[in-house]
Amino acid sequence: MAKKIGVLLSGCGVFDGSEIHEAVLTLLFLDRAGASAVCMAPNVDQLHVIDHLTQQVVDERRNVLVESARIARGEIQDVSAVSADDIDALIIPGGFGAAKNLSDFAVKGPQAQVHPHVQRLLEETADRSKPIGAVCIAPATLVRALSARSPRVTIGNDVGTASAIESMGGVHTVCKVSDICVDEKNRIVTTPAYMLGPGIKDVATGIEKLVTKILSLC
Repeated sequence: MAKKIGVLLSGCGVFDGSEIHEAVLTLLFLDRAGASAVCMAPNVDQLHVIDHLTQQVVDERRNVLVESARIARGEIQDVSAVSADDIDALIIPGGFGAAKNLSDFAVKGPQAQVHPHVQRLLEETADRSKPIGAVCIAPATLVRALSARSPRVTIGNDVGTASAIESMGGVHTVCKVSDICVDEKNRIVTTPAYMLGPGIKDVATGIEKLVTKILSLC
Protein backbone atom coordinates (compact mmCIF):
# COMPACT_ATOMS: atom_id res chain seq x y z
CA MET A 1 0.00 0.00 0.00
CA ALA A 2 1.23 3.49 -0.86
CA LYS A 3 2.01 5.64 2.14
CA LYS A 4 -0.50 8.46 2.65
CA ILE A 5 1.36 11.66 3.42
CA GLY A 6 -0.56 14.72 4.52
CA VAL A 7 0.53 17.96 2.88
CA LEU A 8 -0.74 20.91 4.88
CA LEU A 9 -1.07 23.99 2.66
CA SER A 10 -1.66 27.60 3.71
CA GLY A 11 -2.81 29.38 0.55
CA CYS A 12 -1.17 30.01 -2.80
CA GLY A 13 1.81 32.35 -3.04
CA VAL A 14 4.93 32.98 -1.00
CA PHE A 15 3.90 36.29 0.58
CA ASP A 16 0.45 35.34 1.86
CA GLY A 17 0.15 31.56 1.44
CA SER A 18 2.17 28.45 0.64
CA GLU A 19 5.44 28.92 -1.23
CA ILE A 20 4.48 27.37 -4.55
CA HIS A 21 7.88 25.93 -5.45
CA GLU A 22 8.20 24.27 -2.03
CA ALA A 23 4.68 22.86 -2.20
CA VAL A 24 5.03 21.52 -5.73
CA LEU A 25 8.47 20.04 -5.05
CA THR A 26 7.04 18.26 -2.01
CA LEU A 27 4.23 16.81 -4.12
CA LEU A 28 6.67 15.86 -6.91
CA PHE A 29 9.07 13.99 -4.65
CA LEU A 30 6.23 12.20 -2.86
CA ASP A 31 4.81 11.06 -6.20
CA ARG A 32 8.22 9.94 -7.47
CA ALA A 33 8.64 7.85 -4.33
CA GLY A 34 5.27 6.17 -4.86
CA ALA A 35 3.55 7.89 -1.95
CA SER A 36 0.05 9.34 -2.05
CA ALA A 37 -0.33 13.01 -1.08
CA VAL A 38 -3.33 14.00 1.01
CA CYS A 39 -3.59 17.76 0.58
CA MET A 40 -5.40 19.82 3.19
CA ALA A 41 -5.78 23.40 4.41
CA PRO A 42 -7.85 25.33 6.93
CA ASN A 43 -11.15 26.74 5.70
CA VAL A 44 -10.56 30.33 6.87
CA ASP A 45 -9.84 33.71 5.34
CA GLN A 46 -6.19 34.60 4.80
CA LEU A 47 -4.67 37.13 7.18
CA HIS A 48 -4.45 39.45 4.18
CA VAL A 49 -3.88 39.36 0.44
CA ILE A 50 -0.57 40.43 -1.10
CA ASP A 51 -0.19 41.55 -4.71
CA HIS A 52 2.80 39.40 -5.65
CA LEU A 53 3.84 41.84 -8.37
CA THR A 54 4.09 44.89 -6.11
CA GLN A 55 4.36 43.00 -2.78
CA GLN A 56 1.76 45.39 -1.33
CA VAL A 57 -1.33 44.51 0.69
CA VAL A 58 -4.49 44.84 -1.39
CA ASP A 59 -8.12 45.25 -0.33
CA GLU A 60 -9.29 41.71 -1.05
CA ARG A 61 -10.41 38.66 0.90
CA ARG A 62 -9.32 35.17 -0.06
CA ASN A 63 -9.97 31.81 1.54
CA VAL A 64 -7.00 29.63 2.49
CA LEU A 65 -8.67 26.36 1.45
CA VAL A 66 -9.87 27.77 -1.88
CA GLU A 67 -6.46 29.24 -2.70
CA SER A 68 -4.64 26.05 -1.65
CA ALA A 69 -6.89 24.11 -4.02
CA ARG A 70 -5.05 25.85 -6.88
CA ILE A 71 -1.86 24.01 -5.95
CA ALA A 72 -3.66 20.73 -5.24
CA ARG A 73 -5.56 20.86 -8.56
CA GLY A 74 -8.80 20.72 -6.58
CA GLU A 75 -7.93 17.49 -4.71
CA ILE A 76 -7.93 18.91 -1.19
CA GLN A 77 -9.70 18.57 2.14
CA ASP A 78 -10.59 20.91 4.98
CA VAL A 79 -8.00 20.17 7.68
CA SER A 80 -10.86 20.00 10.20
CA ALA A 81 -11.97 16.76 8.53
CA VAL A 82 -8.53 15.11 8.65
CA SER A 83 -7.30 12.95 11.52
CA ALA A 84 -3.82 11.64 12.15
CA ASP A 85 -5.38 8.19 11.68
CA ASP A 86 -5.97 9.10 8.01
CA ILE A 87 -2.29 9.67 7.20
CA ASP A 88 1.09 8.05 7.77
CA ALA A 89 3.00 11.33 8.08
CA LEU A 90 2.52 15.07 7.68
CA ILE A 91 4.57 17.65 5.76
CA ILE A 92 4.08 21.43 5.92
CA PRO A 93 5.58 23.46 3.05
CA GLY A 94 6.70 26.99 3.84
CA GLY A 95 5.74 30.40 2.58
CA PHE A 96 4.51 33.21 4.81
CA GLY A 97 1.08 31.57 4.91
CA ALA A 98 2.54 28.96 7.25
CA ALA A 99 3.20 31.80 9.72
CA LYS A 100 0.15 33.93 8.84
CA ASN A 101 -2.68 31.46 8.23
CA LEU A 102 -1.66 28.25 10.03
CA SER A 103 -0.63 30.38 13.00
CA ASP A 104 -0.12 34.07 13.66
CA PHE A 105 3.62 33.75 14.26
CA ALA A 106 4.32 36.41 11.60
CA VAL A 107 2.33 38.91 13.68
CA LYS A 108 2.85 37.80 17.29
CA GLY A 109 6.20 35.99 17.19
CA PRO A 110 6.77 33.74 20.23
CA GLN A 111 3.32 34.65 21.61
CA ALA A 112 1.66 33.17 18.53
CA GLN A 113 -1.38 30.93 18.56
CA VAL A 114 -1.82 28.04 16.14
CA HIS A 115 -5.06 27.52 14.20
CA PRO A 116 -7.09 25.09 16.36
CA HIS A 117 -7.39 22.30 13.78
CA VAL A 118 -3.72 22.63 12.81
CA GLN A 119 -2.83 22.40 16.50
CA ARG A 120 -5.05 19.34 16.90
CA LEU A 121 -3.63 17.54 13.88
CA LEU A 122 -0.02 18.23 14.88
CA GLU A 123 -0.68 16.98 18.40
CA GLU A 124 -2.45 13.87 17.12
CA THR A 125 0.35 13.11 14.66
CA ALA A 126 3.02 13.54 17.32
CA ASP A 127 1.06 11.52 19.88
CA ARG A 128 0.93 8.61 17.42
CA SER A 129 4.69 8.93 16.76
CA LYS A 130 4.05 9.58 13.08
CA PRO A 131 6.73 11.65 11.35
CA ILE A 132 6.28 15.36 10.68
CA GLY A 133 8.19 17.44 8.14
CA ALA A 134 8.30 21.24 7.98
CA VAL A 135 9.90 23.44 5.33
CA CYS A 136 11.20 27.03 5.35
CA ILE A 137 9.35 29.12 8.02
CA ALA A 138 6.84 26.34 8.81
CA PRO A 139 9.01 24.99 11.68
CA ALA A 140 8.09 28.10 13.69
CA THR A 141 4.42 27.11 13.69
CA LEU A 142 5.40 23.49 14.38
CA VAL A 143 7.43 24.51 17.44
CA ARG A 144 4.63 26.71 18.76
CA ALA A 145 2.19 23.79 18.48
CA LEU A 146 4.53 21.18 19.99
CA SER A 147 6.57 23.36 22.35
CA ALA A 148 6.15 20.96 25.27
CA ARG A 149 8.16 18.38 23.32
CA SER A 150 11.14 20.75 22.78
CA PRO A 151 11.39 19.91 19.07
CA ARG A 152 14.73 20.36 17.34
CA VAL A 153 14.32 22.15 14.02
CA THR A 154 16.04 24.42 11.51
CA ILE A 155 15.01 27.49 9.55
CA GLY A 156 18.56 27.93 8.23
CA ASN A 157 20.54 30.63 10.00
CA ASP A 158 18.23 33.61 10.56
CA VAL A 159 19.17 34.81 14.05
CA GLY A 160 15.86 36.49 14.88
CA THR A 161 13.66 33.57 13.87
CA ALA A 162 16.00 31.08 15.55
CA SER A 163 15.80 33.10 18.77
CA ALA A 164 12.00 33.14 18.60
CA ILE A 165 11.95 29.37 18.08
CA GLU A 166 14.11 28.83 21.14
CA SER A 167 11.98 31.19 23.23
CA MET A 168 8.97 29.02 22.35
CA GLY A 169 10.72 25.92 23.68
CA GLY A 170 12.33 24.61 20.51
CA VAL A 171 15.97 23.88 19.81
CA HIS A 172 17.33 25.50 16.68
CA THR A 173 20.08 23.98 14.53
CA VAL A 174 21.91 25.95 11.84
CA CYS A 175 21.57 24.11 8.53
CA LYS A 176 22.48 24.57 4.86
CA VAL A 177 19.76 24.75 2.21
CA SER A 178 20.86 21.37 0.85
CA ASP A 179 20.60 19.62 4.22
CA ILE A 180 17.96 18.51 6.69
CA CYS A 181 17.69 18.61 10.46
CA VAL A 182 16.38 15.38 11.98
CA ASP A 183 14.93 15.24 15.48
CA GLU A 184 15.00 11.49 15.99
CA LYS A 185 13.23 11.61 19.37
CA ASN A 186 10.22 13.52 18.06
CA ARG A 187 10.43 12.13 14.51
CA ILE A 188 10.53 15.64 13.04
CA VAL A 189 12.43 16.59 9.86
CA THR A 190 13.00 20.19 8.74
CA THR A 191 14.89 21.97 5.95
CA PRO A 192 15.53 25.71 5.32
CA ALA A 193 14.47 25.91 1.65
CA TYR A 194 13.74 29.54 0.71
CA MET A 195 14.74 30.81 4.14
CA LEU A 196 18.16 30.46 2.48
CA GLY A 197 17.50 29.88 -1.23
CA PRO A 198 18.77 31.15 -3.55
CA GLY A 199 16.89 29.21 -6.25
CA ILE A 200 14.56 26.34 -6.99
CA LYS A 201 17.36 23.88 -7.74
CA ASP A 202 18.91 24.64 -4.36
CA VAL A 203 15.75 24.23 -2.30
CA ALA A 204 14.86 21.08 -4.24
CA THR A 205 17.88 19.25 -2.83
CA GLY A 206 16.85 19.76 0.79
CA ILE A 207 13.16 19.08 0.15
CA GLU A 208 13.92 15.80 -1.61
CA LYS A 209 16.05 14.73 1.36
CA LEU A 210 13.23 15.68 3.72
CA VAL A 211 10.64 13.69 1.77
CA THR A 212 12.97 10.68 1.59
CA LYS A 213 13.62 10.80 5.32
CA ILE A 214 9.94 11.23 6.21
CA LEU A 215 9.03 8.19 4.11
CA SER A 216 11.81 6.15 5.72
CA LEU A 217 10.35 6.95 9.15
CA CYS A 218 6.83 5.82 8.25
